[in-house]
Amino acid sequence: MDGPEQVRARLEETGYLVDDGLAIACFLALRLHRPIFCEGDAGVGKTALASALAEALGAPLIRLQCHEGIDAAQALYDWDFPRQLLHLRAAEAAGVSDAERLEGELYDRRFLIARPLLRALETHPSVLLVDEIDRADDEFEAFLLELLSEFTITIPELGTLRAEVPPVVVLTSNRTREVHDALKRRCLYHWFDHPGFARELAIVRRRLPGVSARLAEQVTALVQALRAEDLVKPPGVAETLDWAQALDALGATEVDAELAVATLGSVLKYREDAERARGLDLAAVLAARGA
Repeated sequence: MDGPEQVRARLEETGYLVDDGLAIACFLALRLHRPIFCEGDAGVGKTALASALAEALGAPLIRLQCHEGIDAAQALYDWDFPRQLLHLRAAEAAGVSDAERLEGELYDRRFLIARPLLRALETHPSVLLVDEIDRADDEFEAFLLELLSEFTITIPELGTLRAEVPPVVVLTSNRTREVHDALKRRCLYHWFDHPGFARELAIVRRRLPGVSARLAEQVTALVQALRAEDLVKPPGVAETLDWAQALDALGATEVDAELAVATLGSVLKYREDAERARGLDLAAVLAARGA
């Protein structure tokens, strides 16, 4: 892609709307082969960016979901021990007794199980999503920093493997803990904030073209009002889309306060938040928008 505007246009064709800052970050990531570090609350579109980039580039999306205790073997590669054992038994049954030959065969590439990071290095083009890196521990973060610096790995039995062309890498963090500065320095950083009313309405209209314009506007206004409250988990764009989709599935082309309260489970996921929302004057919110 020749510039940020072309990146923006290609992403918007997939239904993903970006602002100037994110369009520039994506362009630089493609041009400089640097990862994008996306940080922000859950549900604001960080993971969706990776999916949109993959669709825009016509590349497969390879996802690594991070969690506490994840290690290099789970992310990189593993040996297929059951298949190796079967091969060993078959060789013994065939009368093969050359131990050195058998050992060499057992660590052949066909017995290697490529995990997401290795698949991304071997696939061109590809988009690698390292989701919720803040859930991994410090050791895995250090390992990832080294990998993303060189896009090279060494498998003792096979040698060194290097990506011919580095994958497009998107890292996400919900900021449950601070990620080390060393990893952030390796990346292009972008903070995902909740969108304003006009932008969020545009996202809803683009992503859910079957939802009535009136319903889209009402749901967006309600979500914006909910975010202004001191909630345990403010709703993200993903919840806005879920709520609009749920109301549309109920056959609604508009929503009143009673229906909004009845469907709060689509947008709020904590009992305390739902109770707080029920105490709000949602009818006034709808009236304020002229809806």
